Amino acid sequence: MNKIIELENKYHIQTYGRFPVVFVKGKKQYLFDHKGKKYLDFLSGLGVTSIGHSNQAVIKAVENQLEKLTHVSNLFYTEPQAMLAKKLVEVSIKNGQVFFANSGAEANEAAVKLVRRWAKIGGRAKPEIITAYNSFHGRTLKMVAATGQPDKQKPFEPLPPGFKHVEFNDIKALKKAITTQTAAVMLEVIQGEGGVYPADKKYLKDVVALCKQKKMLLIFDEVQTGLARTGKLFAYENYEVKPDILTVAKALGNGFPIGACIASKKVASVFKKGEHGSTFGGGPIPCSAALAVLSFMQKKKIAKKAADTGEYLKALINDELGDHIEEIRGLGLMIGIKTKKKIASKVTNKALEKGLIVNNIGEQTVRLLPPLIIGKKDCKKAVKILKKVFKEIG
Repeated sequence: MNKIIELENKYHIQTYGRFPVVFVKGKKQYLFDHKGKKYLDFLSGLGVTSIGHSNQAVIKAVENQLEKLTHVSNLFYTEPQAMLAKKLVEVSIKNGQVFFANSGAEANEAAVKLVRRWAKIGGRAKPEIITAYNSFHGRTLKMVAATGQPDKQKPFEPLPPGFKHVEFNDIKALKKAITTQTAAVMLEVIQGEGGVYPADKKYLKDVVALCKQKKMLLIFDEVQTGLARTGKLFAYENYEVKPDILTVAKALGNGFPIGACIASKKVASVFKKGEHGSTFGGGPIPCSAALAVLSFMQKKKIAKKAADTGEYLKALINDELGDHIEEIRGLGLMIGIKTKKKIASKVTNKALEKGLIVNNIGEQTVRLLPPLIIGKKDCKKAVKILKKVFKEIG
């Protein structure tokens, strides 16, 4: 382990605060380190391996595609890309179209670029997009500008213009920020990196109505919430609203890098050939993986399972950890636990020592993003470990 850590510290740009663990294998809801120690993974690579590590359906799909074709440029057609585009449109924005990228940040970049093209055609010379404080939309420079967290922005100023930030769940603040140049509103249905804060139902419905009234587009960033995480295939389905543009990534490839920007056809059609692109976006391998993910989720009714297991887990947390926590936030298996004391990082570290992987956001939120295939036994084991952790911390 020490050799691996030494190599990483010497040769890798130090952008990550890592835990001193080297993982070598994953199976379903478990990870194994170099010594063979078994960990119950309640983070799933930050919401990526939603159908479990080394999922056999994904492995078989990828192995099959590797034998046929690994890559061609987007100057040509491939079957996996066409089939995945069709599938995503069928389950999200009906009669829409898809642009494939390699990550959530790239999917969001595509959405912003699309909005700007649409807005300029419509007469907005300097289009702006309104996002929320406490939001997170990615690490590219433009997505840092879109992200409503000053501490993530200041080191990289000056930032690209074109974004305003308002308080989340505050329709009055949103209305006040709108100008003649406002082209779109971009929101996470549940703010993930901001602490697992869901949007209010009335707020989202009011945002939809406001966008229609002001002839603005609505973007939902579902990079973390999408693909059954919240108990529905997409989190916006919990709210009975629909966006004009939807971005997804993370769980779409279950570990293979892929992102997608899905837009209604009237919006998507403003892109002309050559105005956007990606070398690797929509490649045969990640698209084959994503098709297997969607098929597995539908066959196994993963969204329903996430909803049911999430309710069970939240009730268990409340019963067993109630003396130590103030609030449980989230939907499905996207859960934020607010601790009474500023001990979230201590909880994360001690849980890891005991074989449970979680993470903390700030000083008082412990976040759970387990694989959606977990059952009651896993929930009991995780909460049992957390109970021991809280007792030790005091």
